[in-house]
Amino acid sequence: MPQLELVSSKAQIAKSTEEYLNSIRTNIQFSGRDLKVLTITSVQPGEGKSTTSTNLAISFASAGFRTLLIDADTRNSVMSGTFKANERYQGLSSFLSGNAELSEVICDTNVENLMVIPAGQVPPNPTSLLQNANFNSMIETVRNLYDYVIIDTPPIGLVIDAAVVAQKADASILVTEAGAIKKRFIQKAKEQLEQSGTPFLGIILNKVDNTVDSYGSYGAYGSYGEYGKKEEKRKKRKK
Repeated sequence: MPQLELVSSKAQIAKSTEEYLNSIRTNIQFSGRDLKVLTITSVQPGEGKSTTSTNLAISFASAGFRTLLIDADTRNSVMSGTFKANERYQGLSSFLSGNAELSEVICDTNVENLMVIPAGQVPPNPTSLLQNANFNSMIETVRNLYDYVIIDTPPIGLVIDAAVVAQKADASILVTEAGAIKKRFIQKAKEQLEQSGTPFLGIILNKVDNTVDSYGSYGAYGSYGEYGKKEEKRKKRKK
């Protein structure tokens, strides 16, 4: 089984946001014991959904839960920069296309209790792969093997993949960057996830201006804390 190592910069982000993600994890747990397979998406790229997916998975694993993180953003995976490997490995696209067994694409990590299925090579037909029988059988298999399964999906504002995956999951969560996306687009994304028939757990507000939030330790969440600083500087210049 291939071994993936969480890169040091990502490990530092996970550590600095531990308290915040632990509170989100606890809220998920209180939402119902039967919510094991979770879809994570955003409206647009760059809002922090992959960082959130990774850190949420680490939070579950650190709490002692056997956790699987699936990178289903096969079009444009950014998670390949989150974990590094010393050997070649296959990913989700290889399994879904029938070119690898499930056991061959599940990778161990240096985070205790955390396993990862990387995205793999970019396929020519990402959406149809997520709709095939292999995806359905994978979800049913991993549901029985792990306590929690976190699935990072493409932004729902660009493609329907997240809604497709949500149909097979137990619940969905939307990550959005504070001040970056208009409310009507967030509302539309929420409605798309709800139309999948899967419970919508809520929105994680990312990259908040921590100058108006007493929780200063959240300031390192991705580019958390950067939002609003330009405005603050402009006001200072006016004075």
